[in-house]
Amino acid sequence: MPLTLEQLNITSHAEAVRMLDGLYEHSPWIAEKALNERPFKSMAQLKYAMSEVLVHAGRDAQLTLIRAHPELAGKAMVSQSLTTESTQEQSQAGLTHCSPEEFAKIQKLNGDYNAKFGWPFILAVRGPRGVGLNKQQIINTFERRLNGHPDFELQECLRNIHRIVEIRLNDKFAAAPLQGQQVWDWQEQLAQHSDPGFAQAGQLTVTYLTDAHRACAQDISRQMHACGFDEVSIDAVGNVVGRYHGATPQVKYLLTGSHYDTVRNGGKHDGRLGFFVPMACVQALHQQSRRLPFGIEVVAFAEEEGQRYRATFLGSGALIGDFKPEWLEQRDADGISMREAMMHAGLRVEDIPQIRRDPAQYLGFVEVHIEQGPVLNEMNLPLGVVTSINGSVRFVVKIIGTASHAGTTPMNRRRDAVSAMAELALYMEQRAAQDVDSVATIGQLNVPNGSVNVVPGVCQFSMDMRAPQDAQRDALVKDVLSQLQAICERRNVQLELEETMRVAAAPSAPAWQARWEQAVHATGIPVFKMPSGAGHDAMKLHEVMPQAMLFVRGENAGISHNPLESTSCDDMQLCVDAFSHVLQQLEQETQ
Repeated sequence: MPLTLEQLNITSHAEAVRMLDGLYEHSPWIAEKALNERPFKSMAQLKYAMSEVLVHAGRDAQLTLIRAHPELAGKAMVSQSLTTESTQEQSQAGLTHCSPEEFAKIQKLNGDYNAKFGWPFILAVRGPRGVGLNKQQIINTFERRLNGHPDFELQECLRNIHRIVEIRLNDKFAAAPLQGQQVWDWQEQLAQHSDPGFAQAGQLTVTYLTDAHRACAQDISRQMHACGFDEVSIDAVGNVVGRYHGATPQVKYLLTGSHYDTVRNGGKHDGRLGFFVPMACVQALHQQSRRLPFGIEVVAFAEEEGQRYRATFLGSGALIGDFKPEWLEQRDADGISMREAMMHAGLRVEDIPQIRRDPAQYLGFVEVHIEQGPVLNEMNLPLGVVTSINGSVRFVVKIIGTASHAGTTPMNRRRDAVSAMAELALYMEQRAAQDVDSVATIGQLNVPNGSVNVVPGVCQFSMDMRAPQDAQRDALVKDVLSQLQAICERRNVQLELEETMRVAAAPSAPAWQARWEQAVHATGIPVFKMPSGAGHDAMKLHEVMPQAMLFVRGENAGISHNPLESTSCDDMQLCVDAFSHVLQQLEQETQ
């Protein structure tokens, strides 16, 4: 019989330790200390308690735990001396049936890794879905992490140990994250569609109104029908819209969703998590024949990334009446205008004004999104409540000095454009660090006609500055521009400056943020509040209705806009649980 959380909470300490035996490799003391936090209201709380024990145990204890783990396809596997749990995991990944070439490859990687770091390589070989990585995925991860920094790699080993423990704990308690697995599978299925060229290279790229984009829309539409939505349609800009009616006519709707387009060679979860999670919640309501005192409208936005055309937030913007007619005349790299692409897709440009939403018909907008950063991952927290989407300002800058001979121009006679930029870059880094959650970046840099033996006469670069509040952002911008001016005057170089974008911050509506906080608290994990440094569709809806967001942890240091973007089905399950809890709160509030 599987264990239950209730049994764990009420049994003796010694028996509870026995129940959790085998979670951490040869290290029962972690679970033993975590049990002091009983009673646990959820499995998530137990998992977090164990991770916190290890955080506070110190580096020596952490290294001892890591070294207690066997090498992948190592001597312990050959001698059949692995623990039962490790035997099952390595067997499920196919490591017990390596070819001689694969075995030799893994053995060399083991040796190189141990020589560099001084501990064995740790990987949760059952993977984020829990069904097992294949041998090539394991080897690829091995090779990538072999290039990591020791401090990061130590923490990455610990994070993988916690994932191993999470899966083992699920096995002990027969706690399969069924909805999280389903959301994971939906995202994998949708990722089968990719634009030409990228598809052949095994890369995910879905840009506005390509064949792959329209195939995604059809798949999402079919899945919405299967989930039990009452109305499913593709609107005039390609948004896929599913509506689940409330208990009575004329009720307001909760609006939610995110985008299904991607950056080039991107990840599978950016945006897409935001409509699949609420779809899973609607499916559960439909299966229970439940209607709420409000409706649910889920929108898979057709465009957010601005990859094919220079039009970001096209899908969500159209819903608030912010579709710019001049976009229709933009042309992509193949010379196809947006108007032509829309006509080819069967969309009617003249219908775009009709899809504008009346905010009075909605309770508000909520969005679930992968974090796209390292914070939650580093804190061993699966969820984070967004306090604000950062406002941003962007500039393109040209500093003009004098190109001169690098060998004959004395240092005190130079008008070096790059040195002026470099001085500014260091100032931006220092100034942004003085604030809480401000960031400043020079992301593009060009020295036209530069030569190895020429003092740079021209330097072109970009500046991107962001902060959770507009006033904070504007103070940062003011200081940076003032410093830039002072640097140029002191170095006797000219300055050309153009502001290219200014987007207001989107603070979360307090009542909606509080609902997310209550939902996270109900999962049993600590409530962690954080700003979003990236832009999201919620920024557009913020202009006409209250909004708030929930972040889910990303694996691989939270990397996003990258094929390594990932999260686990267990974390997705917590997303579904939190979203369901928000629905319950709204149900109680509106009855």
